[in-house]
Amino acid sequence: MTLLPCGLQAESERVSTQMRTSCFLVLTAGLILVGTPGFAHHGTGVSYDASKPVTLKGTVTEFRYANPHPQLYFDVTDEKGNVVHWSGEFYPNPAQLIQGGWGRKRSEAALSFGTKVTITLAPSRAGTPVGAILKLLNEKGEVLMGVAGGGPGEAPRGGAESGGPAVRP
Repeated sequence: MTLLPCGLQAESERVSTQMRTSCFLVLTAGLILVGTPGFAHHGTGVSYDASKPVTLKGTVTEFRYANPHPQLYFDVTDEKGNVVHWSGEFYPNPAQLIQGGWGRKRSEAALSFGTKVTITLAPSRAGTPVGAILKLLNEKGEVLMGVAGGGPGEAPRGGAESGGPAVRP
């Protein structure tokens, strides 16, 4: 009997070769499936166009403080009076927001349902109402969050003078 890498035993060489091939294919497929989300997630330049930032005034409908990136959902009224439902992805993750003084409670209080905000974001390349948040201001015009270089994935800036998270990469 032959011992296979998967821990299986085969009685003949033909069965052994088939089982080795099967084990190899299953392991390879598993590695590809596990690795793909990590590669896909970090390709923000593919999803969003930071060279064409859009600034919108809207009303918060929901805020999700979750990994890997918090999400802000807000409604914007267009020129024709139609309400467009948008979503924006924060590029600091929750751990970075906490380092900058923006824990779950503070973030949820500042971005509660009905809060008026002005958002600058890198819009979706697909033309859908989705984007990566570059800058976020409250109704008083105070900066809640901004990014250092104006592009997705860069460290947010803010600090005491702006009230935004002062996070280092």
